[in-house]
Amino acid sequence: MSDPKDSTDELAGSEQPFVQHLMELRDRLLYGVVGLAICMALLAFWPGPSGLIDLIAVPIRAHMPPDAKLIAVGVFSPFFVPIKVLAMAALLLSLPWWMYQVWAFVAPGLYSHEKRFAIPLILLGSLLAYVGIAFVQFFVLDKMFGFIQQFTPESVAATPDIASYVEAILSLYLAFGLAFQVPIVVVLLVKMGMVSIKQLREFRGYFIVVAFVIAAIVTPPDVISQLALAIPMCLLYELGILGAQWFIKKDEAQSGEKVTNPAE
Repeated sequence: MSDPKDSTDELAGSEQPFVQHLMELRDRLLYGVVGLAICMALLAFWPGPSGLIDLIAVPIRAHMPPDAKLIAVGVFSPFFVPIKVLAMAALLLSLPWWMYQVWAFVAPGLYSHEKRFAIPLILLGSLLAYVGIAFVQFFVLDKMFGFIQQFTPESVAATPDIASYVEAILSLYLAFGLAFQVPIVVVLLVKMGMVSIKQLREFRGYFIVVAFVIAAIVTPPDVISQLALAIPMCLLYELGILGAQWFIKKDEAQSGEKVTNPAE
C-alpha cells in the first residue's frame, strides 16, 4: 500500500500565495490571447474572412438555386459577420493552446499521476470538439437544409440572411462541440469517485432520455439535427464507460491493487 506521506510530498513547495496565483492566471490568459491573435492573423491571411464565409456557406448553398446567394439585411453585416466568423475560427484553431494554458495553471497543484491523466484528456477533449464541429459541417447541415428545403413552396425564394445563418450554425458548432465531451465527463466522474461503472450502466436508460431532451432544446426544430445530436451522445456515453474501465484497469495495473470506488 502506498504511503500517504509520499503523495503529500509530491506537492511539497508547490503552495503559492493568492497574489501569485492571480499573476499566474493573468499570464496564462495573456498567453491564450496572444495565441488567439496569432491564429486570427494566420486565418486572415489565408483563407481570409471571405474564404471562411464561403466554406461555412457550402452546406446551405448546395440546396439553393445555382445563382442564388446569401443576403446581408443589416447595414453593417457585410463587415461584422466575417469578423465574427474569423474570431470563432481562430478560437477553434487555438483551442488546444487554451486547453494547455488551463492545464499549466492547475498542474502545480496536481499529483504526478493526475498530471499523466490530465494530458490525454486535454488532447482527447480537443479532438472530440473538432470531430463534433466537423460532423456538423459535413453531415448535419447538409441533411438539415435538405430536409428544410423540402417544405419551401415553389413561389418562395429561400435566400437566408448571412447574419442569422452564421448565428444558427455557430450555435450548432457549440452544441455539438460540448455534446461530444460526454466521454470526458463520464471518465472524470468515475476518476473523482462520484459515480461507479455499475451506476453508469444503470443510468443508461435515463441518459438516452436526457440526450433526446437536450437535442430537442439546443437544435433547430427538425428531426434530422435532433437525431444527429442525440444518437452520437448515446454512443459517446458508452465510449465514456469503456474509457473509464480502461483507466481503472490501468490504475490497478500500476498500483498492483484493486481500485475501490467510493460511489459503489
